[in-house]
Amino acid sequence: MRSTGAALPRDVTAPPRSPYEGSCRRGEGEGRAIRAVLDRVGDKWSLLVIGTLSDSSLRFTELQRHIPGVSQRMLTLTVRALERDGLVTRTAFAEVPPRVQYELTPMGRTLIAPSLALATWAIENYPDIESAKAAFDAR
Repeated sequence: MRSTGAALPRDVTAPPRSPYEGSCRRGEGEGRAIRAVLDRVGDKWSLLVIGTLSDSSLRFTELQRHIPGVSQRMLTLTVRALERDGLVTRTAFAEVPPRVQYELTPMGRTLIAPSLALATWAIENYPDIESAKAAFDAR
């Protein structure tokens, strides 16, 4: 029998296969919370901003200097989104020249440990991932 590529419907009344799947099925909009949070912290720059702000508050230019490769526009969009989600606070000081500081909120600080764990995992496993990709592409 030839597959059409379409996924077979799952019996949503069946018990979850894992705690993760169970959490995805809780409440209205199955998995909405997980998808929304992963959209925020799973982008290219958010975890780097969170990690960079883990030790202290920083001015925008200092923050940009600590995150290689981020453009001013992307950093602006990222800190704005993190601020909107309640993970970062932005404090503007009425000085000449104007000064703006960013720091993690108490909720944002709770992301430090998971962020560091993910970063450590990525660094430790990156060579193996690259090898696997090269082996796959060579086939």
